[in-house]
Amino acid sequence: MEFLESVISLIITLGILVTVHEYGHFWVARRCGVKVLRFSVGFGKPIFSWHDKLGTEYVVAAIPLGGYVRMLDEREGHVPSELKAQAFSSKPVSQRIAIAFAGPLANFIFAVLAYWLMFVLGFSAIQPKVGAVIDGSPAYEAQVPVGSIITQIDDEPVHGWRDLVMGLVNYIGDTDTVSLTAQVDGVSKQFDVELDKWVAGEKEPDLLRSFGLEPFKPRIEPVLDTIIEGGAADQSGMLSGDIVRVADGVEIDDWYQFVEIVQNSAGQQLIVEVERSQSPGLVALKVVPEGVESQGRLVGKIGVGVEPYKYPEELIVQVSYSPLDSVGAAASQTWSDIAMTFGAVKKMVVGLVSLDNLSGPITIARVANQSISTGLEEFLRFLALLSVSLGVLNLLPIPMLDGGHILFYLVEAVRRKPLSEKSQLMALKLGMSFVFMLMAVAFYNDIMRL
Repeated sequence: MEFLESVISLIITLGILVTVHEYGHFWVARRCGVKVLRFSVGFGKPIFSWHDKLGTEYVVAAIPLGGYVRMLDEREGHVPSELKAQAFSSKPVSQRIAIAFAGPLANFIFAVLAYWLMFVLGFSAIQPKVGAVIDGSPAYEAQVPVGSIITQIDDEPVHGWRDLVMGLVNYIGDTDTVSLTAQVDGVSKQFDVELDKWVAGEKEPDLLRSFGLEPFKPRIEPVLDTIIEGGAADQSGMLSGDIVRVADGVEIDDWYQFVEIVQNSAGQQLIVEVERSQSPGLVALKVVPEGVESQGRLVGKIGVGVEPYKYPEELIVQVSYSPLDSVGAAASQTWSDIAMTFGAVKKMVVGLVSLDNLSGPITIARVANQSISTGLEEFLRFLALLSVSLGVLNLLPIPMLDGGHILFYLVEAVRRKPLSEKSQLMALKLGMSFVFMLMAVAFYNDIMRL
């Protein structure tokens, strides 16, 4: 069931973003007088299609992993003399560049709209209160105090831990200074955190922990709630409502204490004693946590969840803007995402960011499913970030992508004539090889994360 939900979420997410991207090309092409032959969302055999009064065929195809706009073009076949003025190939370089750039631009505009709606509707966030500072870490050296609440990273506001982590992404592999602003006992203070080739080349780094901060966690009673069928907890006889009192000989007072013991006991038998209603004394159960790869280490999991809990009301903030103010906030967030994505690509090229962090459709499907099920705010945020990523990646100067086409047209503008067909074909083959290689790496990473 979860697999089906993930597939549907992937189709919905990519369907929206691909349609936006291709509509950008389509809209500008029409405005430049180019005859559009087909607007396709998806590849392969059409599921259904229709034509408009201008003769454009609209297609929804079977493979929802992309799309395309096919225009009248002398390079792709014979064009009747009476239609040559409407051919893409007959348009000046400036218009061809505009048409190629329009797809990524549409993705950026869509991100602004998604963020605008998110800010207008508003959302709640847990203030990033520091629960612990790891000894010897960058944050420890900067003397960031336990109990402080982070409010800014550099000049960007921080509403919750997500904002802080996204700000830290920009510093991966850098030797630089991060400026944190925090509320300490009601007083705003600044802390300059020094980084030295921070997490360079690490596979799926835990940015927050590597930085040295652990979020404040409210005390949670160790009362079991969800028991996953077939999991280690289920097989051991644990029941919903059980209260964990002892694990591995250690008295348990807090849920996180139990979680830590389980995570550190992958593949090892634990004796867990639980308090169970209508059972005299404690019930001793034997459980063997399953080992799962996470953050580069083996972590124990038993397939159990805790009863829902709430953060203190004073740590929950409501974030919302007026429709006018949301425009500026959305544009600023989109620009930050664009800069972050370009920076990540650059660092991946030079080896500061590991290719192991590259994600493909399987990861996208899982994250999309999680964001949709979590709520509208999470889905809008995910759509905006993915839309920016799609726009940035398409602007890379790689033949086959929009950026590669723009590069060809710029060379043509300088040379006052296009590159030879042989040169373009060779570049296209190299570009396709590079893109398919990245796709293979992304698929491999997805499979290894399963």
